[in-house]
Amino acid sequence: MDLLARASLLAEGSGDFAPVGTDLLPWLVLALGAAMVFGNVVALVRPPPPGAKDDLRRAPVARTLVMIAIGFVGAVWALASLLKG
Repeated sequence: MDLLARASLLAEGSGDFAPVGTDLLPWLVLALGAAMVFGNVVALVRPPPPGAKDDLRRAPVARTLVMIAIGFVGAVWALASLLKG
């Protein structure tokens, strides 16, 4: 589809034109939620090497668990939205 055809679709207001798809938000929430879960689990399992100045010796457990839970809920919601259609 060339640029002129896309412009005419937008001008008509048909609503059929969706350049990034109609389910972009669930994909973004799935990606961010999964990244939050993965990153926080890695922070708990593998703390930074000793000797790093001004760094915590390990991640704060309560905050990390809350962030894992938030990411998990977001990822499950997004996956359910994508599978539902």
